[in-house]
Amino acid sequence: MKFSEPIILRGQYASLVPLSYSHHDALCEAVKDGNLWELWYTTIPTPSTMREEIERRLSLQKNETMNPFCILDANKVPIGMTTYMNIDDDNRRLEIGSTWCRKSVQKTAINTECKLMLLSHAFEEFKCMAVEFRTHWFNFQSRRGIERLGAKLDGVLRSHVLNRHPNALNTVRDTCVYSILENEFVSVKTHLNFQLDKKRN
Repeated sequence: MKFSEPIILRGQYASLVPLSYSHHDALCEAVKDGNLWELWYTTIPTPSTMREEIERRLSLQKNETMNPFCILDANKVPIGMTTYMNIDDDNRRLEIGSTWCRKSVQKTAINTECKLMLLSHAFEEFKCMAVEFRTHWFNFQSRRGIERLGAKLDGVLRSHVLNRHPNALNTVRDTCVYSILENEFVSVKTHLNFQLDKKRN
């Protein structure tokens, strides 16, 4: 099975379904919760660029380098997007990224469960050797979230890419690269299930 082939992952708090244009209107509403596109250290679509972003992700899926998902809450309402990206089938590696969720569900069980589903599928079904996470040096919320998963910092790619955000032109991004290895996942999975059990109780 190609890592880029559409799949559905279902949990108690959220589901991950193949991204499609049918999610467009609901995602436009979701991204307005917190005006997420204003964050200068990350790239999140605006309502006016949502269709273009969906098209970009689906195009990368055709090239077998991305597997894009729409995140649905327990009521099956679209609340955000995430992906398997930078897919390398031959070396059994991929990155989980290009993730955003409406502000009202951030810091809830949804993100923990989504990461658990994505990691479980990557390691248990795809048999990945490693899963990466990448984020901007100044995206402290994202960095803390990645570290809470149990990922370890591999290093920082300094002056990695130009920042294209309109509020941060002429700046460069230092990219923090984290990873979880295949032999670490049993402990990571135990930790994430423990976090979810705390939220259920």
